Amino acid sequence: MSLLCCTLSQDQFIGPSGPRVLRVPLSATVSEACNSEGWLLAHPRSQEALDIQIHLTTIALPLSEIDDEYEWKVAGSSTSVYSSAATWEFLRPKSEKKAWVDCVWFKGSIPKLAFNMWIANADRLPTRARLASWGLQISTTCCLCSREVETRDHLLLTCSYSREVWDLVLTRLNPPLHAFHDWNELLSWIRSTTTHSPIILKKIAVQSTVYHLWKQRNNVYHNNCIIAPTVIARGIYRNVEYS
Repeated sequence: MSLLCCTLSQDQFIGPSGPRVLRVPLSATVSEACNSEGWLLAHPRSQEALDIQIHLTTIALPLSEIDDEYEWKVAGSSTSVYSSAATWEFLRPKSEKKAWVDCVWFKGSIPKLAFNMWIANADRLPTRARLASWGLQISTTCCLCSREVETRDHLLLTCSYSREVWDLVLTRLNPPLHAFHDWNELLSWIRSTTTHSPIILKKIAVQSTVYHLWKQRNNVYHNNCIIAPTVIARGIYRNVEYS
């Protein structure tokens, strides 16, 4: 172990000039800086060097017959066992919990549905409106209804085709008083507590509906193949039933 990387860090006590002041190479190990008689340090030429040598006299010499001991310090706590989980938890970026997180990631979710919901919630689905905003020379008309601009909220919520699918799905749950007009209304309905429909059932139903609507949009966009809303609804029922 490098002497300059131990708890008596030269950067802390002496500064960057530590190797010159102590006359110890930067790459020197502890074993190279001591023997059975004591520390092999040159006569101190400054008060800082003297202070660090005085402090070293209070530390037991790491003699060869004594096994080395390693100590990991994470977030102020010490342990003799390295924990990658604790290290990652300390190093990873942290921010406040998002209000939508429980609507996307939850125990019992279907991975592909949750991932698609995450992308949709961030409004990152490559709808025609987004593709056009990137400079692509394409029509922005909705693939499913051929009337309005294909944005996320229109495609997945207010499109006439999508509303028909939602009506078929929500009749088996506790339907909202009116159709969803924007994404926030959808998330609010998911979080609402009712005696008719458990929240987890609503989460899976919504994620499955969003997934199948996006899948059908791609089917129309790439294959020009239109499937009846009743067929889409049956696929959603299967997702919910077997989840």
